Amino acid sequence: MLVLTRRPGESIRIGSNIVVRIGRIRGNQVQVSIEAPDTVCIAREELIPQAHVPKRSRETREAMP
Repeated sequence: MLVLTRRPGESIRIGSNIVVRIGRIRGNQVQVSIEAPDTVCIAREELIPQAHVPKRSRETREAMP
């Protein structure tokens, strides 16, 4: 897992065609904008049924405090 620190207005590039941009930070909420091709599925994790989350992702999430 890669952990990065970003400030509002800064971005992270994933590959050549995905950009994650940090919007505003208000209290414990962060506004995130994601630019990706239409072929890339983007969804909030809590909306995806457990059966569709890869096993490694479930193990990592369960290990987090």
